[in-house]
Amino acid sequence: MDSGSIGFIIVCSALVFLMTPGLAFFYGGLGRRKNVINTMMMSIAPLAVASLLWLLVGYSLAFSGDGKLIGDLSHVFFNGVKEISSTRGLQIPDALFSGFQMMFSIITVGILTGSVAGRMRFTPLVIFIVFWLLLVYYPFAHMVWDEGLLAQWGTIDFAGGDVVHITSGVSGLVLALVVGKRRDYDRLEYRPHNVPFVLLGAALLWFGWFGFNAGSSLAADGLAVHALITTHFSAAAAMFSWMMVEKVTTGKPSLIGASTGLVAGLVAITPGAGFVSVWSSLLIGLLVSPICYFAIAVLKAKFGYDDALDAFGCHGVGGIFGGIVTGIFTLPSLALDKANVGWLYGSPRLLLVTLAAIAFTVVWSALVTFVIIKVIGIFMPLRVSDREEAIGLDDSEHEETAYPTFMGLDS
Repeated sequence: MDSGSIGFIIVCSALVFLMTPGLAFFYGGLGRRKNVINTMMMSIAPLAVASLLWLLVGYSLAFSGDGKLIGDLSHVFFNGVKEISSTRGLQIPDALFSGFQMMFSIITVGILTGSVAGRMRFTPLVIFIVFWLLLVYYPFAHMVWDEGLLAQWGTIDFAGGDVVHITSGVSGLVLALVVGKRRDYDRLEYRPHNVPFVLLGAALLWFGWFGFNAGSSLAADGLAVHALITTHFSAAAAMFSWMMVEKVTTGKPSLIGASTGLVAGLVAITPGAGFVSVWSSLLIGLLVSPICYFAIAVLKAKFGYDDALDAFGCHGVGGIFGGIVTGIFTLPSLALDKANVGWLYGSPRLLLVTLAAIAFTVVWSALVTFVIIKVIGIFMPLRVSDREEAIGLDDSEHEETAYPTFMGLDS
């Protein structure tokens, strides 16, 4: 055990935890003011639900056994999880590793809730969260990070491009399609009700992401430093790139756009933060914003799906792009397998494996999400009534008011 690494990962765990309240502010500000409490509740509910499920079976299913698709039940209720030693050959104890990984499961399921903001009932969403973690997140954490099927293929994912962002983004899109559009989606222009909330949330996400990516080295070492640096420059480049895209397309850069751009940059660098060079991270950030902007501004309008807060457009598309560029730019000196390097450095194998893993993730996430939400829909309505949606989900689902002086008008 290394005391420096233990202290470092404790801090990183706290930083990743902070990302979930940050996401709540980010999503809450993007939504309508009559739904802000509900939107934030959907983001933070995983703090309770995902944490308890992680203790019960989540850690065991994700990080135990030698199954190709999912773990076993040997660590139910943290049975056998050491607090002073590691069975994984790490410099930190098993309990700290588990705590750090738990924070990832929380933020992942929080991301996908943004796709159905403004119309989905809270109770079926919570039920969906439980089954989604069991059938999507835990299997992919095991397959990628615990020597499961995708790891055996040779795919790499430093901090969650595949496990976190592609799964949540694709699942969010399917969830939005099944639940349906908001009642006035095609008739009214939706505008963020609190732009300062959006910036606050984005800033907390950027801050927490240093723990998210640097902490994924699982030690206080040079790899953690490298991941922190690539993370920052990708976010900065993507923020700048999004502002430039808006300047060209609309003539006026926006704070919402800058905030969204930096998040897209963080998403895109996540799978390769510890594998690609610093100059590559800059290029990744510059390129991801036009791609995500196109997905949000063009594709969503063309196909007419109501991904309310762009969980798919930012996280799904950004995660897919991030995985692809990881397969292109992974340095031989940082590769987990020195024969499995980025295409730029002579071998197409990693890129091909990555593309196969992305396709596998998209299909699994989409199909399982569809089945889960359809089954839940058999037993209870998935969305609020038209009247409740018109009044606002803060009142209809929670009987709370974010702004006591609000007189019923909405923007």
